[in-house]
Amino acid sequence: MTITFGVIERTLRCILSLTRNACTNWITESWILAAHKSGQWKLHAVYSRSEDQAKTFGSKHDCHNAYTSLDSFFADNGMQAVYIASPNSLHYEQAKQALKAKKHVILEKPATSTPEELDDLFRIAKQEGVFLIEAFRHIQEANYKLLHKVVHDEKRLGPIYGASLTYASYSSRYNNVLAGEVPNIFNLDFSGGSLVDIGVYPVTFAIALFGEPNKQTYVPFICRTGVDGGGVIVLRYENFGVQINHSKSYTSAAVCEVYGEKGTITVNGTTDIRSVTHWDPVGKKTEELAGSCEKVEKPNVNMVEEAVEFARIVEEGDREAAGKLEGISRIVIKVTSDLRRQNGIFYPADKR
Repeated sequence: MTITFGVIERTLRCILSLTRNACTNWITESWILAAHKSGQWKLHAVYSRSEDQAKTFGSKHDCHNAYTSLDSFFADNGMQAVYIASPNSLHYEQAKQALKAKKHVILEKPATSTPEELDDLFRIAKQEGVFLIEAFRHIQEANYKLLHKVVHDEKRLGPIYGASLTYASYSSRYNNVLAGEVPNIFNLDFSGGSLVDIGVYPVTFAIALFGEPNKQTYVPFICRTGVDGGGVIVLRYENFGVQINHSKSYTSAAVCEVYGEKGTITVNGTTDIRSVTHWDPVGKKTEELAGSCEKVEKPNVNMVEEAVEFARIVEEGDREAAGKLEGISRIVIKVTSDLRRQNGIFYPADKR
């Protein structure tokens, strides 16, 4: 069975330099390519403010249903699901409209601007009998799932002593910030900032591994637009802590590590995991545990594993698996919202 889906190709017209990056980017291309590669999804429709642009984009992927009205787009009965990767501040309203049209929704991270918005979307999804899934691609990777088993293997790692996770990559859009502009991802009005764009990966990485922290603290760097450009997070658990370094205003080549009584697990990164090694302090040996990693040509990223799993959830009606992902999403938005609010980073949605 193949699931038909639609994408929102363009959500805003380009208004000055503030919204120039509202057009479809590499993440949407990556999802479509991965979805088609999985053999379980087929692009059915494209929405754009421009009919020509919708048709041009759709034709690249053998899709000929183009819409310039969201009402008409969501009313297409041939479309079973919608993939949404628009600016963060638009996720809630677009996902709500899709769910009320009884479409399954794959919603790029961060799912919403606030926990309250996410609560409402999950309520609507249950009411309408459809699935809402936040697209945390990295926790669906085979090597992440292997890591999860290793970390919880008492014989392999023993009691956890702590972890250090890093995802810091200089964004070309930060050049615009330094030039006095306000690109979407560094704009409070669009629910931007490094924490919700890139920091959310290691935060989710930790929460999916260890569960909800007892407490979280954040020391961010606030850039001139009012959002965080990066910073250091500490997630506090019962007997250990997780340190997270993330940024869109600088780059780090540091690996990720999990420390235990019986050794150290080193991972090449929080996404696209290709190396998971175990250092045995007694035998003084390092063992590579990772399997092969899906190779994807840049600028695209590996999303095949999540496409396969999300299709399985939808086709099998697997409420249990969807519920586990929902639980992770709820904790992540709770933690990230608390972290930014601790530091005076408020979005328009926080005031509603």
